[in-house]
Amino acid sequence: MTHATTPTPEHHSSIPTSEGPGLLRIAGLPYFLIAFIARLPFAMMVVGVLTVVVSARGSLSLGGLTSAAVGLGTACFGPLLGAAADRFGQRMVLLILAIANGAMLVLFTVVVYAGAADALVLVAAFGIGATAPQVAPMSRSRLVTMITDRMPEAVRSRTLSGTMAYESAADETVFVFGPFIVGILASALSPWAPLVGAAVLTVVFVGAFALHPSARAVSVHRGSDGRAPSSVSELFTPKVVIVVIGILGVGMFFGTMLTSLTSFMADRGAPEQAGLLYGVMGVGSAILALGVAWLPVRFSLRARWLVFSGILLSGSVLLLFVDSPAMMMVALAIMGIGIGPTLVTQYSFGAARSPLGRSATVMTMLGSGIVVGQSLGAAVAGELAESVGTGSALILPIIAAAVAFAAGLVNWRLSMPGRRVASD
Repeated sequence: MTHATTPTPEHHSSIPTSEGPGLLRIAGLPYFLIAFIARLPFAMMVVGVLTVVVSARGSLSLGGLTSAAVGLGTACFGPLLGAAADRFGQRMVLLILAIANGAMLVLFTVVVYAGAADALVLVAAFGIGATAPQVAPMSRSRLVTMITDRMPEAVRSRTLSGTMAYESAADETVFVFGPFIVGILASALSPWAPLVGAAVLTVVFVGAFALHPSARAVSVHRGSDGRAPSSVSELFTPKVVIVVIGILGVGMFFGTMLTSLTSFMADRGAPEQAGLLYGVMGVGSAILALGVAWLPVRFSLRARWLVFSGILLSGSVLLLFVDSPAMMMVALAIMGIGIGPTLVTQYSFGAARSPLGRSATVMTMLGSGIVVGQSLGAAVAGELAESVGTGSALILPIIAAAVAFAAGLVNWRLSMPGRRVASD
């Protein structure tokens, strides 16, 4: 069951014929600037936690477990926070999270350097993930609500596609620059600096995001008491679940690729260059993600998922034959062509398949899927690289890409014209 006014993902409108205010005018330019900066701390958390633990405790294994604990906290509480935002509004939820998460980031830093037991370090890391403000999913939910409720029907589909492309490109950008900023602050100041910086950004910019007038936007499908007309069970229909699985694969790819790439460059005595090589994939991915909005209408979403995740899988297979940084750059460039458009397509499906009044919940489920996949992927890849070797770790991005592609195959079947299930 989708938004009553949202087109199904397979049938985009033609060129808009109705005039109406554009999304930029409705939301305002300051909104996009605030929302972009506010998602930076989220991209800094996993790498920042890993950096602090490895520096202070000298254990890559504990660092990986700590990163996984952050992802576990997000997995357990992220969707619940999205549901709370749907029920009570984003403003109150985000203001509480901005303060709580800023405090947890500082507390974690103190716990690590105070020499507390490893178990307490893991609990504090879990708290960081549990209180992480889900800015990107919340932003998508706000914009989807604006598009659905306030724009002419003839322009909704095209605007929705362009919006998901922009949001995914913004995510790609911060997930590339987040680790880069962590590296700069850790090198120039101290390993604890990235987490303190993330805490400041969280309080200031997530707070600003919460106080922005758009936080009052509530779907017209919500009743006066805030209740949704759809049931919770509609969040777990096959068409919604398969998107969550597919985006989990993308998250796993991010985590395994960055970690195994770091190991690959460490073998060559230049681990600090891993971020530069990773940027080859990230920049290309962001550019291609923006380009999705200009793809022809006849290139359906279900076909895009298969095509671009197939390119991602093909590029990842090259990792089996990479033996130099130059060859690695070629593989990363090919993977960058596939990863961005795949992510855009998955979020577009998520927006179209959200049960009535539960947009923030679905978007947060998808956002949590990326973080969980990234955290677990980084932890497993780090452990495998340290205990077995880089060659074994480089197999993991291939497995992650295969998960995203397999989910696309299942989605192709679920999205066949004329096939109707509960999420239609």
